[in-house]
Amino acid sequence: MTPADPNKEKLYSPPFFMMAGAHFFAVASMSGMFLFPLFVTAHGGSEVDIGLLMGAMAMSAVASRPVVSWMIDRLGRRRSYGMGAMAMALTPLAYLLFDGPLGGFYLPLTAVRIAHGVGLAVSFTAAFTYIADIIPTARLNEGLGMFGTTALVAMAVGPALAEPVVSHYGFPLYFVLCSGLGAGALTLHLFLPETYSPPGSSATDLSFLAVLIRKKVWGVASLAGLFGVGLAAYGGFVAPLAQHRALPNIAFYFMAYSAAALMTRLLGSRLADRVGEERIIPWALFINGAGLLLLIPANGTGLLILSGLVTGTGHGFLFPCLNALVIRDEPPQVRGKINGIFTGGIDAGTLVGSVALGYVGEHLGFQALFLVAGLSVLSGLIFFRTVIQRH
Repeated sequence: MTPADPNKEKLYSPPFFMMAGAHFFAVASMSGMFLFPLFVTAHGGSEVDIGLLMGAMAMSAVASRPVVSWMIDRLGRRRSYGMGAMAMALTPLAYLLFDGPLGGFYLPLTAVRIAHGVGLAVSFTAAFTYIADIIPTARLNEGLGMFGTTALVAMAVGPALAEPVVSHYGFPLYFVLCSGLGAGALTLHLFLPETYSPPGSSATDLSFLAVLIRKKVWGVASLAGLFGVGLAAYGGFVAPLAQHRALPNIAFYFMAYSAAALMTRLLGSRLADRVGEERIIPWALFINGAGLLLLIPANGTGLLILSGLVTGTGHGFLFPCLNALVIRDEPPQVRGKINGIFTGGIDAGTLVGSVALGYVGEHLGFQALFLVAGLSVLSGLIFFRTVIQRH
């Protein structure tokens, strides 16, 4: 099949929408797993267990990034995405094997979490590399931002579908639901054309480390890591917080978060292309971190929703701006590695955040947990000023 032309000016093409649809199902499957901590606590686990098991998935996503990035640049974006989507469809079914006290199946459950993380790493990295191939350079922020709207909607849809399933039908059907959503991604990817054929040049053979040590790349990856700490708090500890404080309708937070991020993309998707992502990133870091700090006093549904709106607004700008900054002006032959490093930075932050925040929550409580998470994201302001802008 003839690869798509990466220099064409049309942004909203059929492959764009088809990959956006596949990404929607993959992210809905992943975000449905935001309620996985409830499975852990239902089987006798603690906040530390939540952090370790959530972190195991992130750890495998980080550790597999060099191989995943090489695969995407060597085998192509579509084929790699199909492998990731298959893992997203099949891995949730493995959770059906576990029952009884958590201690009785801790190690095999950790192994499943590791496999799940690898599938997530492949599908996410391949999806964003595929989209970067077909977005016109002058509309990079807009294209990445609008592509990301499907993920933002899916981040609300996944928990919204999962919560009533868990409440009324239990965890077995919940895991089947997550598997079915992953199968949707696998099905849609079959209709995608390939966007990239390896040219066999030396650029393709650049090592993962050679790309990583570039100042721009490691700098943006570090900021992505701080953002990942915030995502660890959002994905792993909001549901237990709401449960601990007897707040109803946990999904309201995730819906508010996704709605705010979605509106940010729809109304401001071209702003960063006009003024430059460097001007947007500091504001996005501040807003995202401030939203996490709002969870400290959240004892009612109203403040829970407000936190979701504020944090989601920061996310809506931050992710595509960081992605555009790191990928801009880079050749197609190394985009897989660059996107692997960027998304791996997020996963590394999620890994560290999941484990560290789990221990903070266990020993100091939820208020300290979200204080640490919020300050971690806000510290990115100092890093951005002293490292990214200086270079």
